[in-house]
Amino acid sequence: MNKYLNRISKDLVNVNFDNYWPGYESVAYALYDKSNVYLFNHPRMEKNQQSNYQILNWDEQFMGCTLILYNDFPTAIVNIELYEDYESLYSILVHELFHGFQYVKGETRFANEILGITYPLSKENVELRNQERINLYSAVLENNILEKKQYLNTFIALREKRTAMFNNNLLYENLIETIEGPAWYVELKAYSEKSPLDYKSVLKKYGQNLKDKYESTSDIRKSCYSSGLFMCLLLDEFLPRWKESFWGKEETLYGIFKQLSDDVIKISNIEISPETEEVINFAIQNRKNTFENFEQQKGIHLFIEGEITAKSFDPMNIVSFENRLLHKNFIKVGINNEDYFIQQPVIAYSKDGLQNMIKLHLILKNNPIENADSLKIDGIGVIKGRYEKQENVLHLFVN
Repeated sequence: MNKYLNRISKDLVNVNFDNYWPGYESVAYALYDKSNVYLFNHPRMEKNQQSNYQILNWDEQFMGCTLILYNDFPTAIVNIELYEDYESLYSILVHELFHGFQYVKGETRFANEILGITYPLSKENVELRNQERINLYSAVLENNILEKKQYLNTFIALREKRTAMFNNNLLYENLIETIEGPAWYVELKAYSEKSPLDYKSVLKKYGQNLKDKYESTSDIRKSCYSSGLFMCLLLDEFLPRWKESFWGKEETLYGIFKQLSDDVIKISNIEISPETEEVINFAIQNRKNTFENFEQQKGIHLFIEGEITAKSFDPMNIVSFENRLLHKNFIKVGINNEDYFIQQPVIAYSKDGLQNMIKLHLILKNNPIENADSLKIDGIGVIKGRYEKQENVLHLFVN
């Protein structure tokens, strides 16, 4: 049993969620490890005289740190094995609970995740984007009000320039910022409340991703969390009551934020810096290395080929390179009208978008059990098909 279970449940009973966001209400939540799930605050939870949570056996519903519908009720889930210190565990749970609050409020401003996974690395876009992020970071940290406004106006001008040039990319970023920026905002508040660090140090910790050009170009989705967060912080300064009218509208977080601009700045020529070239090459090489490292692992290399459909996956943990997607966390697929949950890294060869695939590449620790017309794979199940074997490589052909 995790040492923080009782502490975190007490803190979430006693906390005033309004200090994080006006009207913020907690939904159910579950902390889990590889064996057990500790379920709190769920309306269908059995009453327990000994504790305020219900212990369940782990199953595949509990993957990652996210929001799920458990027994038809929004439930924030967090893997307690990923966090060593209390402030990190507590703050990520507040973050995921906020996604539950968004669900209750009827939030609809979600991005098409395909746009993020297939996001092109244009030199002009990366150059402007990284300039933009430095200005946003500087605007929050700056104390001089005139310089703060200058940074803010420059950020908006750069964002408008990118919007004119790369509209689809910006739509994706704006929507991710709208969903994840406020969640990171409440997470920062919760972390600052529990952490021994002073507030400015916490700001710098959460803003690190804004300044790191290599990381923010390599992981576009995650990089939108920090830009969304820092927009929230500036809105607090210049439009303190913005959160009261945040719900029930189509306008994105950036759409609200750009109203803060009081000076029209024109961005004319775009000069591509040598560092931007390096950043793009780094991002591409990093993706390539990720695939090569996977393919060079020892073990039984299993290729499943045929008509395969993705049923669910973790969009935050997918790496795209050429026509392949590396699902780093898990993927649930449909093969031969059966569903299979693959809880390990797997490369999917795409046919048309993310859902339709023609091949999967897995690396197994143990040889599958060979039957006349199928393979039984540890942790996955029996998959019917014709197979060929050559040393440590298996090809399974499915219909």
